Amino acid sequence: MILECGCPEAFPAWDAVDIDLGAHPAHILPMPTLFHMPLAYSLYAQRQRAEITALNLEEDWPGVVFAQTGFLRGRVVALLKSAQSPSRFVTCLPAEFKARVRLHAGGIGTVRHTVRKIQSELLDVGRMPKELLLAHLTCERCQEKRGGDKILVLRRYTDSSRLRKRTGH
Repeated sequence: MILECGCPEAFPAWDAVDIDLGAHPAHILPMPTLFHMPLAYSLYAQRQRAEITALNLEEDWPGVVFAQTGFLRGRVVALLKSAQSPSRFVTCLPAEFKARVRLHAGGIGTVRHTVRKIQSELLDVGRMPKELLLAHLTCERCQEKRGGDKILVLRRYTDSSRLRKRTGH
């Protein structure tokens, strides 16, 4: 369920694990960004939630919306239970979508420490870091009641034989 403020009531217990979301159904909505900063993020998250409701689709974790940003374009991603929909925004993630996940306790200003830690862990075991997706699990209104600001950091990776040879794994 989703709280009144729009935050997820429950979120996946993915802290410090590697997951495989290959071919997982998702609703992917494009979003404008400027220098990796999302423009009107909350508007696009609300638009996505409204479209998912209108299509009678179910989310795996209601309210957990991953944001992936780029230089000028980004996207918001919500994981679904089924990909049966006529919408052009409902699709499956790529067949190889392995990711390392961490639950970051703190704001967006300190998330870089967690991202660097994930990246160095991946490189140490011979995996090439790829896309970065962030999901804000608490907002300013509910973060006090729910134990502070929390961000779910998901870093996609691919196995690299070249890196494995370098690291000796």
